[in-house]
Amino acid sequence: MSTSPTPARAPARHSLSAGVRAALAATLIAATGAAAAQSQPPASGADDSQDTTTLDTVSVLGSRTKPRSEAASAVPIDILDGEEFHNQPAVDVLDKMRTLVPSFNVSTIPIDDAATLVRPANLRGLPPDNTLVLVNGKRRHRAAVITFLGHGLSDGAQGPDISVFPSLALEQVEVLRDGAAAQYGSDAIAGVINFGLKKRREGGTVEAFAGQYYEGDGLARQVSAQLGAGLGADGFATFTAEWRDAEPTSRSVQRDDAAAVAAAGYPGVANPAQIWGSPEVHEDGKFVANLGLSGENIDFYAFGNLARRDVEGGFYYRNPTTRAGVFSNDGGNTLLVGDTNTGNAITCPAIALRDASGNLIPYATVNAAVNALPAECFTFLRQFPGGFTPRFGGEMKDAALTAGLKGLWGGSWHWDLSAGYGRNEIDFYILNTVNASLGPNQPAGLRFNPGGNVQTETSVNFDVGHDIQTGFTVEPISLAMGAEWRREEFEVIAGDGPSTAIGPLTQQGFALGSNGFNGFNPRTAGTFDRDNWAVYVDAEARFTQAFLLGAAVRHEDFSDFGGTTNWKLTGRFDFTDAFALRAAFGTGFRAPTPGQSNAEQVTTSFINGALRDTAVLSPNNPIARFYGAEPLKPEESKNASLGLVFDRDNWLVTADWYRIRTEDRIALSAFFTVSDADRAALVAGGNPEAASISEVQFFVNDFDTTTTGFDLVASYDGQLFGAKTTYALAANWNKTEVDDYTPGIITPIRIQKLEESLPRTKGTFSINHQREVFSANLRVNYFGSFFEDHLDDGGLPIYGDSAVTVDVDLGWKFASGLYFNVGAQNVFDEVPEENPWGFIAGAQYPVHAPYGFNGGFYYARLGFTF
Repeated sequence: MSTSPTPARAPARHSLSAGVRAALAATLIAATGAAAAQSQPPASGADDSQDTTTLDTVSVLGSRTKPRSEAASAVPIDILDGEEFHNQPAVDVLDKMRTLVPSFNVSTIPIDDAATLVRPANLRGLPPDNTLVLVNGKRRHRAAVITFLGHGLSDGAQGPDISVFPSLALEQVEVLRDGAAAQYGSDAIAGVINFGLKKRREGGTVEAFAGQYYEGDGLARQVSAQLGAGLGADGFATFTAEWRDAEPTSRSVQRDDAAAVAAAGYPGVANPAQIWGSPEVHEDGKFVANLGLSGENIDFYAFGNLARRDVEGGFYYRNPTTRAGVFSNDGGNTLLVGDTNTGNAITCPAIALRDASGNLIPYATVNAAVNALPAECFTFLRQFPGGFTPRFGGEMKDAALTAGLKGLWGGSWHWDLSAGYGRNEIDFYILNTVNASLGPNQPAGLRFNPGGNVQTETSVNFDVGHDIQTGFTVEPISLAMGAEWRREEFEVIAGDGPSTAIGPLTQQGFALGSNGFNGFNPRTAGTFDRDNWAVYVDAEARFTQAFLLGAAVRHEDFSDFGGTTNWKLTGRFDFTDAFALRAAFGTGFRAPTPGQSNAEQVTTSFINGALRDTAVLSPNNPIARFYGAEPLKPEESKNASLGLVFDRDNWLVTADWYRIRTEDRIALSAFFTVSDADRAALVAGGNPEAASISEVQFFVNDFDTTTTGFDLVASYDGQLFGAKTTYALAANWNKTEVDDYTPGIITPIRIQKLEESLPRTKGTFSINHQREVFSANLRVNYFGSFFEDHLDDGGLPIYGDSAVTVDVDLGWKFASGLYFNVGAQNVFDEVPEENPWGFIAGAQYPVHAPYGFNGGFYYARLGFTF
């Protein structure tokens, strides 16, 4: 593995970044004296070229009956204009969401196995699979990754991957900040995010984007294109493509143990030996199509996507004097030496690595002893005298297609029939590592393919809507009903031979399987599936001009755990044309995924002189049931919210309190040791595989939490220096408390991570100034304090301080269609306080700071619309 730039933050800044910052500041002051980032909701809306206002922008969320604007809804909704969303300086949709939605959090995830490839994101402090994602109002399939390393909050979650969408394809993004399982089904405990695709009949856009961190690394390049065409008299066909890559970053310091090894003369120790930073994106290709064709009474629509992403990041350093199963098995006192020919009388001698005082013996002395070994004696110190650091990555492929017909029947019944298919596949690879048990017979290029996961979902929906005239409401009752059938499949693909092999040196203490990420065992590979069907009814009526009341109920039945019924009530009372009170209360649920319910992984280890298997088992497995496992059941929730709306002249202010009580949250259990007596009973009971299993772990419904929060969103449209200027404030306060848990399954440190890892307070204030062809944007972001259990160790706490970051963007848009933007995210290069435990694994900063640890990022965007 190549070494990285000097890890410590250099006092002298990158010359280009300094010039960019100076130019931005000077231009901003000269042009306007104030600027704005893309305005926060609810200031989103169409651009100045269209004669619309925020009130004309409506969302399909919040009610299944009819779309409503942010100001008129009975529940809190953010509507983010597609242009506003696209123009955020980040290239990843997750990072754009973090910028625009205060209750949405996502971290960099530098070394977290599969979570590095599909980053877990949290809305309102809840796991990623507690947020339902829709596209054009239709359910989006989840990703194939189960986040086993989720830093407490996201442990075991299997959420969707929203990074597969090019932001240029989006007409608007709607965020329902309220539980909605009674309307949309499983997963909608924290809320719902809907990505609305553009419907373009003509013209197109081409665009290039490039940006880099102030440190001079992490160069990101992106090219996007969109084309619209007409279908028939009123139809459309819109195609959007995007390609990007990104170089890695490093915010690392040298590990103390690596420095000691280098000081003892061991050659080839990289500095830093371990990289903490954003992973490398080799290629990230995305394609989205959105089509619609109108008939006299029936409309046809179809939309879908194709995506492929290859992401590679660092892993933990393997110290050549201490790494168990590879270099030493006694804590670093002697070298691990294997005999490749045990049939003769030759015995491989022991080689000391430390003297009687515990100090490292110089490499020259150790190497001389290694060179004197008989030819059949093998040690990895010959191949890796400075140790090694694996590289872990994966290739993600994503595809989805939804098509349907909708129309009007009988002059008053609206109907919609659709079918959808989605597939997400992750194929893992790990480089620069070994299967130690194979000794010298390693695969070419030290590359292993540990297998992968595939998530497939198929659905059919039929929805109808009708307005019912009554004598007791001032408007007709809006009625919506529907039915849904859905099938989910989760597949575990076995790893290649070298990644799972139990090599000839296993009996001599060498670790088996690809070191760092063992391949999926062929015995546990397979496909697991389930079906479910649902029916729902949603009604909304205005009983007076001031009073709106809505109700929804939904029943779902799952083939693996049975049925669940959920309901929701919403209400709104308009005291005046400008001031309203709104409230909602309901129940929700999240169904355990087929992966959580069925996937198994067995790792074989050499324990106490014998082969033993350590297993993550399905809770349906007889061995897991022996230790108390039960079939998983849904997480259940009760959601309540109460809010105020003020909408007058150029002001729009919403303030919403919420409370989410979640019971039976799913977690991985602690490990249970299989005793000799247990093993005998299990084998006698018809479970022969228990003969080699030493420890078992499984998913279990275990703990309860209460999440309480408050959202404040405000905007004002005014004039500054004779041009339109929008001021926007969006803030969130969120607190999660663990109410009940089982000691031994949920540990005290995980409770602290659940309650404190995310900042309780997060907010932004922005100013958006538009003057003819010129725009200037300024955004100030606030992040409250946070807690990090560094390295998931349980004994390395980090209490991060609050922070303020500033984003600046300057843009020019000409009548010819040409546009150009320059800007900087985190313009003053704010980074967390340095990691007090950095000497252990080399991370210069806390690796899960809510605003990242890479520092300032400057960029330029050039495009042409035709």
